[in-house]
Amino acid sequence: MTRPDHARDPVPAGDRRAVRVTHVITGLARGGAEIMLLRLLGAMDRARFAPEVVSLRGPGVIGPRIAALGIPVHDAGLSGGLPRPSDLRRLTGLVRRARPDLVHTWMYHADLFGGLAARLGCGIPVIWALHNSTLDPRQVKLATRATVRLNALLSRWLPSRIVSCSETAAALHRDLGYAADKLLVIPNGFDVGVFAPDPAARAAVRAELGLADGTPLVGSFARFHPQKDHRTLCDAAGRVAAANPAVHFVLAGEGIEWTNATLAGWIAASGSRERFHLLGERDDMPRLTAALDLLVVSSSFGEAFPLVIGEAMASEVPCVATDVGDARQMVGDTGRVVPPRDPAALAGAIGELLRLTPESRAGLGRRARDRVARELSLAAIAERYQSLYLDVLGETARRTS
Repeated sequence: MTRPDHARDPVPAGDRRAVRVTHVITGLARGGAEIMLLRLLGAMDRARFAPEVVSLRGPGVIGPRIAALGIPVHDAGLSGGLPRPSDLRRLTGLVRRARPDLVHTWMYHADLFGGLAARLGCGIPVIWALHNSTLDPRQVKLATRATVRLNALLSRWLPSRIVSCSETAAALHRDLGYAADKLLVIPNGFDVGVFAPDPAARAAVRAELGLADGTPLVGSFARFHPQKDHRTLCDAAGRVAAANPAVHFVLAGEGIEWTNATLAGWIAASGSRERFHLLGERDDMPRLTAALDLLVVSSSFGEAFPLVIGEAMASEVPCVATDVGDARQMVGDTGRVVPPRDPAALAGAIGELLRLTPESRAGLGRRARDRVARELSLAAIAERYQSLYLDVLGETARRTS
């Protein structure tokens, strides 16, 4: 990681003709937007585009993975509170030293502060990114909601484009006053080479969990957070287990451990503790995903275009998801979608798909993978971003000529 006081020429001489794109993101903890940035950077044509990344709040766990791609990552050192003038000067200096042709910001605070640094401090075009589909005051901090309101006012002037990763998020922000003529949707993309069917993983993961080869295995991969609604998941799993004595459930993600007393209590209340396997954070998600018979997403709010659904679909694993964000459009006829916060409906959908023959479930999985490969491949999504960058730069050049 480099700090703001380590100024240097970030692009080798041989890359002088590449388009310089600086990505400014609120933070680099493990999350959907952060992972999508990592994957997008890995898929970009580095002969045509020279990226850098600035994180407002430290490198997190994703920063080192971006740096491993040979992409400079800078820590702007902002705290979680309101930025001070010195913070904004430091951020502007970071952007200016990168000498970008364009700045792409990710998430609300980066949209605001990174956008101001780019436009006021450097006079270069900005693209905003939206990755949130709810602003329920019971779940979203007042400071974040205030930032969104300010961004809505600035959206007519500050960004050249506003990219939403989902139709649901785009509609929400149009209703909030974001400039509708600048909004477009580019969904998240999935690497169908990394997330793919893997019969060996099915056997290996069951062996790791101490299960017989034919054990029905239902997975849910999400950090422990109210958004993910593990309480509803545990309730639904208990209902499914009562009707299906063979099924097991594997959960992974930050905070998904038996030492989590709240989660352990919900599992105990389900009456099926022996059917649950809690793995915590894992780095082998393609392998775990390919081992499943079903993937379940139980989120109650806030999702936009869930990565975990696309990853399972690419792995030929049918999904049961709650109707949040664009989950319904993603799953389509390859799985089931139910109302959020409804454990009976979630259990019913899981049970329905488990009762299918293995051949019928495999058919749903093949249709799911075909959809991802056809419409949501990472390579195609990266090319849409690259075309957008060139379009914005072309418009800027025409206006200033």
